[in-house]
Amino acid sequence: MTFSSIPFTHDVALDRALDAAINNKTKPLGSLGMLESLAKQIGLIQQTTQASINDPALIVFAGDHGVVAENISAFPQSVTWQMMENFLAGGAAINVFARQNKCALHIVDAGVNHDFGPRDGLLDRKVAYGTRNFAQEPAMTAEQCAQAMQSGADLVAGLTGNVVGFGEMGIGNTTAAAAIMHAITKIPVAECVGAGTGLAPSGVQHKQKVVEAAIAFHAPVISVGEPLGILASFGGFEVAMIAGAMLAAAERRMVILIDGFIITSALLVAARLQPAILDYCVFAHCSDEHGHRQMLAYLKGRPVLQMGLRLGEGTGAVLALPLLQASVNFLREMATFDSADVSKKSA
Repeated sequence: MTFSSIPFTHDVALDRALDAAINNKTKPLGSLGMLESLAKQIGLIQQTTQASINDPALIVFAGDHGVVAENISAFPQSVTWQMMENFLAGGAAINVFARQNKCALHIVDAGVNHDFGPRDGLLDRKVAYGTRNFAQEPAMTAEQCAQAMQSGADLVAGLTGNVVGFGEMGIGNTTAAAAIMHAITKIPVAECVGAGTGLAPSGVQHKQKVVEAAIAFHAPVISVGEPLGILASFGGFEVAMIAGAMLAAAERRMVILIDGFIITSALLVAARLQPAILDYCVFAHCSDEHGHRQMLAYLKGRPVLQMGLRLGEGTGAVLALPLLQASVNFLREMATFDSADVSKKSA
């Protein structure tokens, strides 16, 4: 599949206009901190000094991973489809937070090892019943990877709003994300692998050994450094769909809310394909999953929230939405020194 080039956000005249609009509000310079940089970033994305947050959406992609055969998770693979049932019933954390923040929520079967049948609220984009075990062979074929990415892009094309976030569900996906992280960044495997769903230290050590062995097995692909090859070797169908969805969102000049460890691993692939995508990304939080802080440092991403989250599902992305709304609201609605007849700071 191919994606057209992502438009650059930099516009010298608009950059200056946004600085002037932000700095002329009735406040000391820089006193709204990160809200000011968010307002400017969103204005540059939307190409306006009157930025807005309209019809935000979050898409949760779910898929199973063949690498669970290596005993790298504290939970059985069946938890993936069971949590999907929880999402569809409205009982998961992401359902609660999406309702609270008036964020549309879409649930996608990217490749769960389960037959759901036709279900209200479920978007069936199943590529296969889970990936293959990447400890022994590529997780997916190049054709499956392309299909998944295209499905993610098509889902974003159907959204009406200008902000989108992504969530994930898939037992084994922190192992896939850790392998992708190492393959893209070359950060040592020990710094990429964490506890995931709650492994004991001995489990983390075993997981690290599995990833190291898989890295050695796929060394020829990694040495080439081609991101789609890395994604097909280690990724999940949900990770591939998210990468495709991110690229499509940036093409549509949407603000992209980046959640935690798994979502950022998809961004590592997308950014290697199209570096300009990073201008469209708001990093919602820094996850407590081992390795996420290093991912953010590699991408030069500044997280909005620091709350010790590591649930996934897109929860951090949705929790950051009110701060995005606040950033565009002050830009649009806050009085200026002139309009409020307030004296500016003397030179």
